Amino acid sequence: MVLTVKFIGAFRNFAEEDKIALKIKGYATVKEIVKEIVEKMPKLEKVLIDTELEDPRLNALILVNGKEISVLNGLETTLKDGDEILFVPVIHGG
Repeated sequence: MVLTVKFIGAFRNFAEEDKIALKIKGYATVKEIVKEIVEKMPKLEKVLIDTELEDPRLNALILVNGKEISVLNGLETTLKDGDEILFVPVIHGG
């Protein structure tokens, strides 16, 4: 299956491109795709992965086909051929 992965804002800087086509064999979840992306683009690891929890950090908003994953099945959201995954940084102020 082929997925389109897009990066917005600071994530685009770490990825060094704004979108990629990711080819995956079989079925995959959002969590597995995050791990795959980090393997292909190691600079994203420090902004996407919490090394203790091995999950995307809370400063990343992840959308699948325009829907935030919290209204789907979270990191266990199953992806299908042609899906678009968008990574948006969440900026916190104080």
